[in-house]
Amino acid sequence: MRAHYLQHVPFEGLGSIEPWLRTAGYAITATRFFAAEELPAADELDLLVVMGGPMSVTDEDEFPWLVREKRFVREVIGAGKPVLGICLGAQLVASAMGARIFPNRAKEIGWFPVNGVALNDPGNFKFPHSIEAFHWHGETFDLPTGATLIARSAGCEHQAFQLGDKVLGLQFHLETTPDAARTMVAHCGDELIPAQYVQPAKEILAAPVETYQAINQLMGKVLEFLLERTEVQS
Repeated sequence: MRAHYLQHVPFEGLGSIEPWLRTAGYAITATRFFAAEELPAADELDLLVVMGGPMSVTDEDEFPWLVREKRFVREVIGAGKPVLGICLGAQLVASAMGARIFPNRAKEIGWFPVNGVALNDPGNFKFPHSIEAFHWHGETFDLPTGATLIARSAGCEHQAFQLGDKVLGLQFHLETTPDAARTMVAHCGDELIPAQYVQPAKEILAAPVETYQAINQLMGKVLEFLLERTEVQS
């Protein structure tokens, strides 16, 4: 099986996703847009992961590859492949499927609770009632047509959505490791302007190892959910 990921900046990689995929037997390939790498054919993949980044999905003049990327995401979804979008990646999935991207009413940077939405459909991914997740975003999205809201927070109504049975978009980060958090603070620390949902660097980096373990375990469950759909597809 082949998992392919789309990376927008060198400092936002797979985090805990990489060891999980390798243990599950996936070969991992990537398109690093910052290095002008090419996209594969949509039918060559078994799973697509779209990572985060500091740019906006609307910054097509500055980053013209965003046009190709959104078209590719749409092709992969149309081919019936499982897709996971994270932060910017979730916004790219939403945008690729025709939804509006716009500034959230507040930036969310740091550790804040995400609340699962109670759902009756057993085909939807079930988030826990509450989990302390890692956030770093200033924009949000309308739900794509046909999508289901599966998580929200006090700072952002649309935290996660499911589209069909093979596409998940997460506004927050479950893949973050301690090293990844330190790297984010090092590269994007100028965004840490005090606000209701913006924590200082010291507080962000003081999160205990158990907090990282909890989100990484939940990311594993997200991947298991998508893996089941890959196996059904095969």
